[in-house]
Amino acid sequence: MTGNNLAIIILAAGQGTRMRSRLPKVLHQIGGRPLVGHVLTTAGRLEAEHVEVVVRHERDQVVAALEKDYPAAVFIDQDEVPGTGRAVQVAVDALPADFDGDVLVLSGDCPLADADTLRSFLDAHRAAEAEATLMTAVVDDPTGYGRVIRDADGGVDRVVEQKDATADEAAVSEINAGMYVFRVATLRKYLPSVGVDNAQGEMYLTDVPGLLRRDGSRVAASVVSDVTVTYGVNDRAQLAEVGRLLNRRIVRRWQLEGVTVIDPATTWIDDDATLAPDVTILPNTHILRATTIAEGAIIGPDTTLVDCEVGADAIVRRTDATLAVIGAEATVGPFSFLRPGTVLGARGKIGAYVETKNAEIGEGSKVPHLSYVGDATIGRGVNLGASTITANYDDVNKHRTVVEDEVHTGSHTTLVAPVRLGAGAKTGAGAVVRKDVPAGSLAMSVAPQRNIEGWVEKNRAGTGAADAAARTRVAE
Repeated sequence: MTGNNLAIIILAAGQGTRMRSRLPKVLHQIGGRPLVGHVLTTAGRLEAEHVEVVVRHERDQVVAALEKDYPAAVFIDQDEVPGTGRAVQVAVDALPADFDGDVLVLSGDCPLADADTLRSFLDAHRAAEAEATLMTAVVDDPTGYGRVIRDADGGVDRVVEQKDATADEAAVSEINAGMYVFRVATLRKYLPSVGVDNAQGEMYLTDVPGLLRRDGSRVAASVVSDVTVTYGVNDRAQLAEVGRLLNRRIVRRWQLEGVTVIDPATTWIDDDATLAPDVTILPNTHILRATTIAEGAIIGPDTTLVDCEVGADAIVRRTDATLAVIGAEATVGPFSFLRPGTVLGARGKIGAYVETKNAEIGEGSKVPHLSYVGDATIGRGVNLGASTITANYDDVNKHRTVVEDEVHTGSHTTLVAPVRLGAGAKTGAGAVVRKDVPAGSLAMSVAPQRNIEGWVEKNRAGTGAADAAARTRVAE
């Protein structure tokens, strides 16, 4: 059971000095979200009555990064008293006085604890009718973790932090995962008794189980089978490892939903991305943030999509795109760069070495290669010849180009905005279009071609070109 009579406290007050970063540790990202954002997302799935985030280090930066996306969270300031015990105490004090349920305590730097695991944890706590329940794990190397010390009957006796452990206690392989469930009445009763008489000079939350045992109260432990859900982040190496584990979960989830992922090891999919069945993801492809991909689309290889929308049966190869919309059955790439505001219509094409920005490209229209299209509206059935560009910037302002339906431009056309090409118009190769072109008209930039006989032999005497020209002239 979750939801009713449940409060969740997320600890996010620490500095995280081992990250060696100006950014607070809990705001470092994996899977498209901050570490603490994953914890908040999971908390939301548990439908708790109260969700509190305890903040201190760079609190304004942390709050600003989270409050918009997680409006249900309440931010609680920890004071100068250090330690997890104090963090939980100030959060409990902020709960309504009539709240009498369970309190689930989570760490803001442990993003892999999923909702199913936490539901099972809560169920175990309630089934045991315990005053407190610890999530624990058995690991090969417990260094750095608090050790769970059990009594002769196998019950939890106490938790000893690494720096306070004796040699025998340090040899214990069962660790405290840093996630707990307490009855709120228990916390209200015992937290005021927790002191700072320890190697760190901190108020440890882990002292509460020992106080409970002293008074003969029941303390339970729930051992997780998948130790990875307990992994926290303290440095950049752990950040990368936890990010890899999360990505592996996400990729597997989509594979089970009918997505073909050719090489999971080089495919990165953010948690907010959405993929339909029969999508194929080729190697070295990144599907980031809120990107959505419709059925039958083929993405990659070597492609990055950020907040993009890809239609059914589209093909996107070796492309970098951000905030772009790619229509059904359209093709993009290779080596295309789609900047924000690009909208490619159904069955359209953006080809090799093309850059687009703030451009609407109509159904069936093609920008095949070597072109730049920015601040433009392109109609249906348009073909822009190789190396066509929209000159959209006059050194002060951006201007828009409008190309109506069924326009074909010659190679190396320059459209100097603001300018409009009417339906069915055409341009000659190398045209520089500075004025509107009426529908059905041909725009040309015509200059007579002048050949200067003997120029190379006169001005480049002794070169290979001059010698070749001289031989040809003799032969003639």
